[in-house]
Amino acid sequence: MFKNSYKLLFLITLMSGTLITISSTSWLGAWMGLEINLLSFIPLMMNTNNLLSSEASLKYFLTQALASSVLLFGVIFFFMLSNWSNDTMINYTNLLISSSLLLKSGAAPFHFWFPSVMEGLSWSNSLILMTWQKIAPMILLSYCLNFNFFVIIIMSCILIGSLGGLNQTSLRKLMAFSSINHIGWMMAGMMNSENLWMTYFMFYSFLSMSIIFMFNNFKLFNINQMFGVFNNNSILKFLMFLTLLSLGGLPPFMGFLPKWLIIESLISLNMFFVLTMMVTFTLITLFFYIRICYAAFLLNHNENNWNFSTFYLEKNYLICLIFSFISISGLMIINLLYWIM
Repeated sequence: MFKNSYKLLFLITLMSGTLITISSTSWLGAWMGLEINLLSFIPLMMNTNNLLSSEASLKYFLTQALASSVLLFGVIFFFMLSNWSNDTMINYTNLLISSSLLLKSGAAPFHFWFPSVMEGLSWSNSLILMTWQKIAPMILLSYCLNFNFFVIIIMSCILIGSLGGLNQTSLRKLMAFSSINHIGWMMAGMMNSENLWMTYFMFYSFLSMSIIFMFNNFKLFNINQMFGVFNNNSILKFLMFLTLLSLGGLPPFMGFLPKWLIIESLISLNMFFVLTMMVTFTLITLFFYIRICYAAFLLNHNENNWNFSTFYLEKNYLICLIFSFISISGLMIINLLYWIM
C-alpha cells in the first residue's frame, strides 16, 4: 500500500511536469517542466524484480540530462543572439534546440538510447515512455519548425524504425522501433497542422495501450512466447494479432485512418517523394508484425475438446475483446458516424 501510494504520487508529478511544459509561455518554464517530468519518471522505472531496470534508469537519466543541458544552452544562446539580429546563427540555434528535443523523444538519428531503455522496463513503464513522455518534446518541437531539417528527421525515423526491427526477437525492442517509425509520421503531420499530429498521437496511444495491455496480461516479452501462449484461446489470439496489424497501419483497420490523413496532407504539400519513401518503408514494419502473426494465421495447433479455460470468465478477457474490437473495426465505425452526421 505504501509503495503504491508513492507510485501514484510520482505519476501525478510526472503528469504535472508535462502540463507545466505545454502550458508555459517561456522556454525556461518549459525546461523546468521537463526536469520535473524526468525526476518523477526515474523512481517509476526502478523495479527490484527486473535486473535491467537500474541500467535502463541510469541510461535514461544520463541521456535526458544531456538533452536538457543542450536545450538550456540553446535557449540561453538564442536569447543572446536575438539582440544581435544574426539570422544565420539564430537558425543554427533553432536546430540545436530541435535536436535536443528530438533526443528527449527518442527520434532517429538520436534514438541510440531508446531500444535499450525499453528493454529494461516493465510493460506499464514502456507504455508511459512510448506515449506520455513524447507529448512535451513534440509540442515544443512544433514551436520551432524547420522544413528541411524536419524532412531529414522524418526520413531517418521511417528508415531506422523500419529496418531496426527486422532482426529483433524482443517484443519491447520491436515496440521501440515501431515507436520511432510512428514519430516520423507524427512529424510529417506536424509540418501541415498541429491538430493532425495530435490526432495521430491519440490513435497511436490507444493502439499501443491495446497491444501492451495484452502483452502485460499474458507476460509476453519475446516472439517465441507468442506461438504457444494462446493455444487454448484462438479467438483472443486472432484478435490480438489483428490489433498488431492495425498498429502497423494496415487498411481497413483503425490504425490506417491517421496515416490516411497524413498521406492526404503530404499530397497537398506536393511532397510526393517523401510520401513514397514513408509508405514504402512503413510496409517493412508491417512485415515484422506479420512475422509475429504468422503462427496465429497459418500454423495449426492441437487443442483438447474438453479443455475449458477460466480466462473466458475473467474481466480482462472482456477488456481485451473491447480493445481489439475498437482497434479492428474503428475505421468502419468512424466512417459510419461520418455519413450519419
